[in-house]
Amino acid sequence: MQCLTLEVFMIPTMTAMKRFLDMDSTPNSAVLHFGKEIIAKELNVDQDHPDVLRLFLAVYKSYMEAIDAVDNGINQYDTDKPPRYVNNTHLSSRIGRLNLDWIEPDQSQEKENEAFQLAMALAGKEFLQSVRFHVRSWLPARSIVMQCLEERFKTDPSGEIMELKKFCPWKLHLFELEQEMNIQPLIKYVIYQDERGKQWRVQAVAVAPDSFENRKGLPEQWRGLRDKQLSEAAKIPGCVFVHMSGFIGGNQSYDGALSMARTALTL
Repeated sequence: MQCLTLEVFMIPTMTAMKRFLDMDSTPNSAVLHFGKEIIAKELNVDQDHPDVLRLFLAVYKSYMEAIDAVDNGINQYDTDKPPRYVNNTHLSSRIGRLNLDWIEPDQSQEKENEAFQLAMALAGKEFLQSVRFHVRSWLPARSIVMQCLEERFKTDPSGEIMELKKFCPWKLHLFELEQEMNIQPLIKYVIYQDERGKQWRVQAVAVAPDSFENRKGLPEQWRGLRDKQLSEAAKIPGCVFVHMSGFIGGNQSYDGALSMARTALTL
C-alpha cells in the first residue's frame, strides 16, 4: 500500500525527477496524470501556466520525493551506518499500517478494498494540503522575495542588502532565487519590520539554508550589546540589540536598521 500515493501524482519528465533523485527509472508505471491538473485547478489557471510547473516541482520536492525514495529503497544519507533512531511516522509508514494485519480474521477482498479506500483518503488529504500550502503561502512568498530582490539596488547601491517589504518565509526562496536570477553579489543582510514590536530587524543571511554560519555576521564588537551601549558602539541611534552570534539585530526605525546593515558591510 505504500505506492498508493503515487497514483494521485505524476512526475512530468525523467529530467525533472532526476533533479532531486539519482534514479534510473520512473517509480511506478501506474502513475496517473493528475498532478498538474490538480495544481492548475487550485491556481485557477490553465495547465500550461508557468506557475503550474513551478508548483509541481516544489510539491514534488517537498512531498513526493521522500515517498518515491522510500518506495525505491533510496537511502536518505550517503552512509552505510545504521540510523540513530527509527521514524515510522512518515506517510509511507502510516499508509503501510493500513494493510490488513496477518492476525486479522477477515482477509477478504472487501476488507482489502476498505483499507485501500482509507489509504487513498489519507494520501489524498495530505497531498491536497501540500498543494494548497504551496498555492496559498509558498508561491505568494516567493513573489514577494523576487520583487524585493529586483529592488535591492534601491535599498542600497551595494546590492547586498534586501528590504523585505512584507514579512513572509523568505530564506529558502532567497537561496533559490539568487541562483535562478544569477544574483551577484549575494545578499548579506535582510531588513524587515517586526510587526509584533513595530521595530526593525537586520538579519544576516546564512551560507546555506540549514547552516548556522553566516555569509557576513553582524560585527563582533556589537554582539551582545543592547540599547544605549550598542548605539554608542555602532554610532547609530535607536539600536535595540545584536544577538551574541551576530545573526540578527534590531533598531527602532527603518533608517537605523538600514544604517546597521550598511555599516556592517564595511566592518
